[in-house]
Amino acid sequence: MTFRAEPAYQHGRKAGTAIVLCNLGTPDAPTPAAVRRYLAEFLGDPRVVEIPAAIWKPILHGVILRTRPAVSAKKYESVWMPEGSPLLVWTQRQAQLLQEWLQARNHAVTVRAAMRYGQPGLDATLDALKAEGVQRILVLPAYPQYSGTTTASVLDKVFQWSAQARSVPEWRFVNRYHDHPLYIQALANSVRRHWEANGQGERLVLSFHGVPERTHVLGDPYHCECRKTARLLQEALGLPSERVLMTFQSRFGKARWLEPYTEPSLIALAQQGVRHIDVMCPGFTADCLETLEEINMEVRHAFTGAGGERFGYIPCLNADADWIEALGAISVQHLAGWETLQGNALAREQERDALAASAARARALGAAQ
Repeated sequence: MTFRAEPAYQHGRKAGTAIVLCNLGTPDAPTPAAVRRYLAEFLGDPRVVEIPAAIWKPILHGVILRTRPAVSAKKYESVWMPEGSPLLVWTQRQAQLLQEWLQARNHAVTVRAAMRYGQPGLDATLDALKAEGVQRILVLPAYPQYSGTTTASVLDKVFQWSAQARSVPEWRFVNRYHDHPLYIQALANSVRRHWEANGQGERLVLSFHGVPERTHVLGDPYHCECRKTARLLQEALGLPSERVLMTFQSRFGKARWLEPYTEPSLIALAQQGVRHIDVMCPGFTADCLETLEEINMEVRHAFTGAGGERFGYIPCLNADADWIEALGAISVQHLAGWETLQGNALAREQERDALAASAARARALGAAQ
């Protein structure tokens, strides 16, 4: 086995602590070449496409990577921000705000954004943290609902990196937070602000990213966790069940995926006479191609083309203050036991009081739900 180069060990160096906020990934640019590189890595992951490599690779490299990059590049171009890919821009902003949130509460923790596919890659991010003396790392995937296709793939990459390291950091992982009270509260507040500014639609559509149905049959908890998020959000908003529709988007290939599918469901609503809907994507914590182009452009066009009149898109949580507080509470919970607090005894006591108040608020929100 070949081990990666290690930074020189420094005796007596204080162990650093870090959080890696890891999102799915994005091309480096909205060009066919960049999209091809990204798709080759993404669709080449056996966690994402569970087809034997001998069958899948000829299809991927002989068909998909020859045709899809040009089409996808135009879609990426339609949502590209001046600073770059929306997914990367918002994830990096979240990491920065989370670090500021922790620093304001006297936690000495480095926070970095990373991507499972594309750049900044997990390998390079972990290499850099190790060079900085970090020996304790909390991996925080940006997926509230656990799935083998997403969360487990992040863990795979971390374990692959560890297998080539001589000095392996102490790891902790956040597998899910689909029912965390502050996450649900952040979603609910986002919906309420949208209603205050734009009026309330006849239906609230909660569109989650789809996965093949067979993953659910084989034991993946993703479907159930999406349903719990939807139920808790509905209850937090005080909506009757008939006012909320949960759907799944981004179907790929000919296999049956989790249903109901988003676009056909919204076309059916319009044909039934529903004229005003609000749509949000609770499983995405940062706006990206799947939310900005697929939902806010393609699905919007399909709904209005079928007779719908008002399509209200509710943005992802992005840099929302309630979401950053939720991220902070989740992080502090999983950092427990690691010495991250700095300053004098008074600062430590104040931090304990703040954590107790945060926990009491989370319990109160949970009881209300």
